Amino acid sequence: MIAGCDVRMATTLPGISVVTPCRNAARYVAHTIESVRGQRYPQLEHVLVDGASTDGTLSAIASHRDYFHAIISERDEGMYDAINKGFAQTTGEIMAWINADDIWLPGTLRTVGEIFAAHPQVEWISSALPAAIDENGAMVKVNRFQGFSRRGFLDGEFLAGAGWWSPGYIQQESTFWRRSLWERAGGHVDTRLKLAGDFELWTRFFRHAELFAVDVPLGCWRRHAAQQTSMVFEKYVTEANDVFRAEGGKPLPDAKARRRFSLRERCPERFRPRLAALGVIDERPWITYDWVSESWQVIRR
Repeated sequence: MIAGCDVRMATTLPGISVVTPCRNAARYVAHTIESVRGQRYPQLEHVLVDGASTDGTLSAIASHRDYFHAIISERDEGMYDAINKGFAQTTGEIMAWINADDIWLPGTLRTVGEIFAAHPQVEWISSALPAAIDENGAMVKVNRFQGFSRRGFLDGEFLAGAGWWSPGYIQQESTFWRRSLWERAGGHVDTRLKLAGDFELWTRFFRHAELFAVDVPLGCWRRHAAQQTSMVFEKYVTEANDVFRAEGGKPLPDAKARRRFSLRERCPERFRPRLAALGVIDERPWITYDWVSESWQVIRR
């Protein structure tokens, strides 16, 4: 248990396992670790998997060594191989990974733990307000999604390059899931992919469970010049599109997407169930904080 945690909280919230894959991440990795360690979350397993870095990454984390559940440092077959190795060392009921240049916002794990503890039917969640920071750690962008659904996923809403109307990615650093879902979906990230392994994992999760949108920011993706997906964006798009089409996905024509997005955005609440029953829109599962009950509530909108 992390020092300073509320004992009552420690006995009611689920264990969380997080893996950080890294290679030559000396500039940012300490900031990432501090954003996780600073959560002061009980029953937290944090595993760092280093791909034999040569730039001082291990020196950068030296002051945190006693905090980790495990540290693995050896050559690997890439990021997704490292993630699979890390999760094999964990036991927590809730799982996530965070790359060595991204961060979690203060209170993220408390929010995640409370949601999963209160709602056993919820199997995975992601923020509907994914955020981005620059290389110096300043927040520079927050997107806003209209929730998540498998139908929307297969229509290309979260596929890079699908169309102007695609709001962005399901943000990996803001996504958390139950171990039971991970195991039902195969218990691994696909190592045949180099960049779009998270996108492929989401396709398998969607086969088994709804994705609940949380209406607060949880994590931040860091944009910087050396970032892998910035350097080879076209390769990511190619991988994601291959996965998307193999799953049966087909991007909506722009005109149809425009109508659907506009209707979902502007439709009064009282009409949504009727339009959903007709198949015009799809009501999506959300988790929002209720000030009166001081608890996280599940709604559909």
